[in-house]
Amino acid sequence: MARVKRGTTVKQKHNKILARAKGYLGRHSTTYRAAREKTEKAGQYAYRDRRVKKREFRGLWIVRINAAVRSHGLTYSQFMNGLKKSGIELDRKVLAQMAYDNDANFIKLVDAAKRFSAKGDK
Repeated sequence: MARVKRGTTVKQKHNKILARAKGYLGRHSTTYRAAREKTEKAGQYAYRDRRVKKREFRGLWIVRINAAVRSHGLTYSQFMNGLKKSGIELDRKVLAQMAYDNDANFIKLVDAAKRFSAKGDK
């Protein structure tokens, strides 16, 4: 059986890892072993944080909506309850964008939520 030399295969594998580690500090971007460890850990962080990002954005949207609504005399929970009772179904991302841009339609939503949250169940 013929002898198999793996030099080019290993070199390609190493170069692929080192390319991913480009920009890392110190020997983490130049030596294969350190680069492999760092890129594996970076992949774990990326996987985890793709899920965490969704949580953090939802929290940010809630904070923005709450700040905008409080200037109109409501709390976040009263506002969301009023919207639900009035049958307005907008997600928090859209509401936060409207609140952030000081959209005139957001003020109309606040007024609608005030009407329905003050009257009780309808």
